[in-house]
Amino acid sequence: MAIFEWFDTEDGDELARAIVTELVTRVPPSTLPAKDKKAATRLRNTHDAIFARAGKFARTRKLNVYKKARLANQFRWALKDAGYPPEFVESWTYELATLVALASRGREKTGS
Repeated sequence: MAIFEWFDTEDGDELARAIVTELVTRVPPSTLPAKDKKAATRLRNTHDAIFARAGKFARTRKLNVYKKARLANQFRWALKDAGYPPEFVESWTYELATLVALASRGREKTGS
C-alpha cells in the first residue's frame, strides 16, 4: 500500500486551491500591478501569509519529489486560470516550488 501513498496528492491539491482562492480574494488579478502603496502593502501581506502557510505545510508533511512538483503545478495552473499575468504566475510558482523544496528539506534534517 505504500506505493499508493507516494502518489496521494489530495492534501497538496487542496492547499494549492485554498491559497489561490485566498489570493484571488485578497488581491484580485485586476489590481495588478500594484499602483499605490496600499495595494503594494496588501500584496506583500498576502504574499507573506500564503507562503507561510505553504512553508508550514511542507514542514509538517512528508513530501516526495512528485508531491512537490504536483503542488507547484496545481498552483501555477490555478493562478493562470484565475487570470493573473504570466510574469506574476511564473514568479510566484518558482518561489512556491523553492520554498516547499527547502522547507521539506529542513524537515528531513531535523528528523521530524
